[in-house]
Amino acid sequence: METGNNSWFRWRRKKAKEGQGQGQGEGREEKQVVVDGSEIRELVEDREAFEMLVDTKFRQLDADGDGRLSVRDLRPAVDDIGAALGLPAEGASPNTDHIYKEVVSELTHGTSQGEVSKAEFQEALSDILLGMAAGLKRDPIVILRMDGEDLRDFVAGARYEPGAAAIFSQVGSAEDASLRRCLLAALQQLTVDHGVPPASDAWVAKNVVEPALQQLPADQFERPAASQDDFFQQLKELLGAIADRLREQPVIVAHTENNFDGSGVRRLLGNKFELDKLLDSVWKGARSEGKNKASRECVRSALDKMTDATSLPHYGAVKQVDEVVDEAIKMANADDGKTVGEAEFKKLLADILGAVMLQLSGNPIFVSTNIVVQEPSE
Repeated sequence: METGNNSWFRWRRKKAKEGQGQGQGEGREEKQVVVDGSEIRELVEDREAFEMLVDTKFRQLDADGDGRLSVRDLRPAVDDIGAALGLPAEGASPNTDHIYKEVVSELTHGTSQGEVSKAEFQEALSDILLGMAAGLKRDPIVILRMDGEDLRDFVAGARYEPGAAAIFSQVGSAEDASLRRCLLAALQQLTVDHGVPPASDAWVAKNVVEPALQQLPADQFERPAASQDDFFQQLKELLGAIADRLREQPVIVAHTENNFDGSGVRRLLGNKFELDKLLDSVWKGARSEGKNKASRECVRSALDKMTDATSLPHYGAVKQVDEVVDEAIKMANADDGKTVGEAEFKKLLADILGAVMLQLSGNPIFVSTNIVVQEPSE
């Protein structure tokens, strides 16, 4: 987990205070910020600010100070971009490593020398950031400041008992389950919607959950939960202690929700002009140099270049969607290593997209993620 000053919320608080000075707001600190890519676009479009960013980053990366960046110099930037895209680290999955290669190619403009000037770096970084901004516009990230207030509202509200009953029916069924085990299992089922940061996060477990548990009578933890009412009361006390910890030390959580239902693929397949233009683009990148042929194994890479248009995640980012894509590729025999011409390659891509669309429209995949990114400090 990252630590340090939360400049984002400092900036938001400053803006909020400015707004209050103009008669806006009631002085309550903002606890939710939607990251939709607009500030990235504003940064890139602000020539002076963006040039300052590029100048700083270029000097950091240019280890030998020769005014050019080698592939080795660019490696930290490539890793950062991969992390921002939600990809596993390079080398962790052969199915996503090609994306890192494409980022390097983008940054180096595909030159064989693999070195770029500051002007070339600025142009490539602009393209990459604008691509990220487009992705965030489609799938925004909600940054939550969790200070215990929402959790206290949940415990005191009408949702608590039905929610606790549903949890008890699952975690309290084992006769030999200790109260501690039941309570910890309950925390795993509570989400940011209840005001609880992800309990599986190591920092949250160490700095929020364990201190809260220590405030409760230790001699009760190893006994089984005597009844549902007993569980309700003990869980309420634990959540109250967690809310107190969050009030003392709020936690920042990045929350995303995505429903992959194939609608983006359907829109693309229904727009022949856009589909043909996109297929032309990916074909140019897939075909062998100097030849009018491409390996069928390039299909996965080509599909990855179409994510903005299909509203699908990059391969490797969402396991459930990967499985749907893999099955569609397998059904089309697209991983046999054979080379094909332009028409067959494009038809193959369209057929795979059609299969993915049908699978997702019949069985949509909903993905919700909550990642602890930073604890704010004053």
